[in-house]
Amino acid sequence: MINGSKLLAHPIRWAMVGGGSLSQIGYSHRSAALRDHCFALVAGAFDLDTQRGRTFGAQLGVDPDRCYPDYLSLFEQEARRADGIQAVTVATPNGTHFAITKAALEAGLHVVCEKPLCFTVQQAHHLRDLARERRRVVGLAYGYAGHQMIEQARAMIAAGELGDIRMVHMQFAHGFHSAAVEAQSEAAKWRVDPNVAGPSYVLGDLATHPLHISEVMLPKLKIKRLLCSRQSFVKSRAPLEDNAYTLMEYAGGAMGMLWTSAVNAGGMHGQKIRVIGSQASLEWWDERPNQLSVEVQGKPAQVLERGMAYLHPEALVDDRVGPGHCEGLFDAWSNMYLRFALAMDAADRGLAPPLPYPDIEAGVQGVRWVQRCVESADAGGVWVDY
Repeated sequence: MINGSKLLAHPIRWAMVGGGSLSQIGYSHRSAALRDHCFALVAGAFDLDTQRGRTFGAQLGVDPDRCYPDYLSLFEQEARRADGIQAVTVATPNGTHFAITKAALEAGLHVVCEKPLCFTVQQAHHLRDLARERRRVVGLAYGYAGHQMIEQARAMIAAGELGDIRMVHMQFAHGFHSAAVEAQSEAAKWRVDPNVAGPSYVLGDLATHPLHISEVMLPKLKIKRLLCSRQSFVKSRAPLEDNAYTLMEYAGGAMGMLWTSAVNAGGMHGQKIRVIGSQASLEWWDERPNQLSVEVQGKPAQVLERGMAYLHPEALVDDRVGPGHCEGLFDAWSNMYLRFALAMDAADRGLAPPLPYPDIEAGVQGVRWVQRCVESADAGGVWVDY
């Protein structure tokens, strides 16, 4: 159980690019990173508006002299300091991720990057090669993977409790963009602009989350080919989609499907994953993240609860409070950042990470999946090799 004790001798000196006063996701990153005394926020390039970024940084307790106008100034000037930053979080719009992450790695920094890592598989491979060459950690902000019951599902599947895996059903379908909200919201506007968001909207912004969860639960299941159909129900969003259906065939014959939507009118969050085996099935829903539903053929359905002693040990590692108390999004993000910190500290000492985390391979896979989905959909919804 995580009890708040110091796990690192010294916190990692950390900065943010983006995540300023107008950023909702920025607070999620800071809340998670600072919770377990593993990171210390000492610098940043928080905003395109230099003065606003400096003012906000000061409100966070950052020295105004270490609130920089851009990421290049941040990396260059911090490198001159004996107490300069060791890691940086990239919390900016999608189109900037590749350049900032590349510059950070070249500056010798560990990186936590919002997804998608970049736009193309070629770019992703370049970042992966650079991270390996510099022996730096690149973590992806797949925060939902920090929920403990996902580890329970992985352990149950690995132990053969479901039998042979036959189907994986996934969805991330909310309704908050069922109308053209981007006309009034700057935060939504860039997400439907291909120049900033990249080749997709909901495939990259939403679908990669349950896709990554499926990879955590089922690390041996590899996609062989896929077929995707995408739609722009709010016509002004074309060519980017606000709804998509993807079918996947895995090596070995299992099948998968993923429904992704921002126009599921009335839907709140709607991220679910159901894994169906020859003997049993399990289902996790992020609106009820402390529970895992398990259905064994011929037996009564049951609901497993977070924190209970009957769970696999892997599902108890990230517990922060005893069973019966609800843990949520900020707990999951904190778990993720704790694992990032342990991996960064281990890398600095030439060791392997002590716990799994969403690493650069997860980023590469997300980019590849989106690219293949777009190829399939734009060819008229055909099967493409993965």
